[in-house]
Amino acid sequence: MTQLAGKTILVTGASSGLGLQVAVELACLGGEVVMTSRDAKKGEAAVAEAKARSGSNAISVMLCDFASQAEVRRLAARWREERPRLDVLVNNAGSVSPVRRVTADGLEQTFAVNHLGYFLLTNLLLDVIERSAPSRVVNVASAAHRMGDLDFGNLQYERGGYTTMRAYSRSKLANVLFTAELARRLSGKGVTANCVHPGAVATNIWTGAPWYARPLVAVAKRFMLSPERGARPIVRLAASPELDGRTGGYFEKDRLVSPSRLAQDEALAKRLWEVSAELVSVSSRRGRP
Repeated sequence: MTQLAGKTILVTGASSGLGLQVAVELACLGGEVVMTSRDAKKGEAAVAEAKARSGSNAISVMLCDFASQAEVRRLAARWREERPRLDVLVNNAGSVSPVRRVTADGLEQTFAVNHLGYFLLTNLLLDVIERSAPSRVVNVASAAHRMGDLDFGNLQYERGGYTTMRAYSRSKLANVLFTAELARRLSGKGVTANCVHPGAVATNIWTGAPWYARPLVAVAKRFMLSPERGARPIVRLAASPELDGRTGGYFEKDRLVSPSRLAQDEALAKRLWEVSAELVSVSSRRGRP
């Protein structure tokens, strides 16, 4: 891995599990790491743990609930006030819900957190990322995207059809499409954008599964990857010199593979970008050449 001394890194959803492990490993490589957490006490505890495990004091936390666009905007504004650069952005914050829930912005929660949170934060910090080039955006996706669809007439499941896995798979398909379109828009600017399925990792995200599925999840966790193993492909995309200039890729663990047919649809990716820009009230022209 490239030593990251002098590099500034933002890891979202880092108060536990996969995000915390990624933060620890990037700090071990010498980077200044900022973690996000929804809860102040959990965030401070995560920082203390990350410092102890990495031996680095260059670790801090910023609060953000990615279900709230106002909080994402506050996070981005604080970053811009306090830091002149962003060398690596790891979009990792995620959520699942047993029933359809709507955020304060009127959006289905899983889509709002898992996709629109990535989309909004990246767009709000895009000029900072570009000024920091060569820089990287790493989006944590999932092989579940292969089961996903995008019905723009029922994007928020406002007309029914919600299930936990449908919503999750849709949000992960959106991650892959967003990554591909972001890479196209940033071509030639020294910024790479890649996404990764780190494997089935035993984290707390599935505490949001329906009650009837929780016994199965508890059993399945025994066979899932540890956060330590799951973090490796994310850290590789963030820091490996082998991936200098590599952009627009979808990785399953450490392998570059083809995503689903829908995830390769450029027209669908462009439409998702336009719709997402409307939903978060940013210019759809951001990132264009």
